[in-house]
Amino acid sequence: MGLFLHPIFTTRAHVFQIDPNTKKNWMPASKQAVTVSYFYDVTRNSYRIISVDGAKVIINSTITPNMTFTKTSQKFGQWADSRANTVFGLGFSSEQQLTKFAEKFQEVKEAAKIAKDKTQEKIETSSNHSQESGCETPSSTQASSVNGTDDEKASHAGPANTHLKSENDKLKIALTQSAANVKKWEIELQTLRESNARLTTALQESAASVEQWKRQFSICRDENDRLRNKIDELEEQCSEINREKEKNTQLKRRIEELEAELREKETELKDLRKQSEIIPQLMSECEYVSEKLEAAERDNQNLEDKVRSLKTDIEESKYRQRHLKVELKSFLEVLDGKIDDLHDFRRGLSKLGTDN
Repeated sequence: MGLFLHPIFTTRAHVFQIDPNTKKNWMPASKQAVTVSYFYDVTRNSYRIISVDGAKVIINSTITPNMTFTKTSQKFGQWADSRANTVFGLGFSSEQQLTKFAEKFQEVKEAAKIAKDKTQEKIETSSNHSQESGCETPSSTQASSVNGTDDEKASHAGPANTHLKSENDKLKIALTQSAANVKKWEIELQTLRESNARLTTALQESAASVEQWKRQFSICRDENDRLRNKIDELEEQCSEINREKEKNTQLKRRIEELEAELREKETELKDLRKQSEIIPQLMSECEYVSEKLEAAERDNQNLEDKVRSLKTDIEESKYRQRHLKVELKSFLEVLDGKIDDLHDFRRGLSKLGTDN
């Protein structure tokens, strides 16, 4: 294959083939990106797209002028091969690679058209030449038989007949080959027409599939948007659920705290119930204490009355004491005067006694 196939362009892509049963779904022909190349077939004067995955040939498509490469997305393109009775699809890693491959497909298709036209011209030229040679041979033999005398015929009959026979044999062989070639080209032309019809059908199916894929893509995009909105709603619900979970956790802790407080209150209530059993005794003791307290209050009131009377007595006593002090002071002053008078009297008596 290397001697008769000349590489033109090479790229890498993921290869797909249309499902032969549904004619709608794509089936991957390669597990990963593989090399996809354009080749020129020297022996057949044709152009091919060939791709090999390991030891397996996954694309061997002869390009014809009727083929069309269609871009179905930014990174995906396809074409129908009527001879292989399938549709090939290529997924590229970038839009630039897809554009280059599509441009090269158009160039190779134009080159295939030119090669086909040249081949058709050669066939027609060869066929016309064979027909003209076949028509000229009887006329020349007829002219040689008409012109000249019988002696001339006899003199030139040997070498002329031999030459004419050899020429006739060559022309018969060429005519036979030309007829065979014409028949062969007619068969191939019919095959091409059938291939063209199948390719047209495949292209129509592919176009219908493209429209359906577009509708499915639109539906899937709408579904994707709806699912995204649903996911956003679910995430919001999840956030609300998480907040509710946090609230529930807080409520559980609060409930546990309240249960602990309730248990404490129940314990206190039990203690109070136990204490309530001795309440009558406490009530009687309280009444007894109340009576004592009332008696004590009465005694206290009496004592307070006594204290008030004692305070009054004390005040009166203090008043009398102050009055007595005043009287005693005046009495002492009088007494001091009297004593002084007595001293004076004594001194007078002593003086009188001395005088006597």
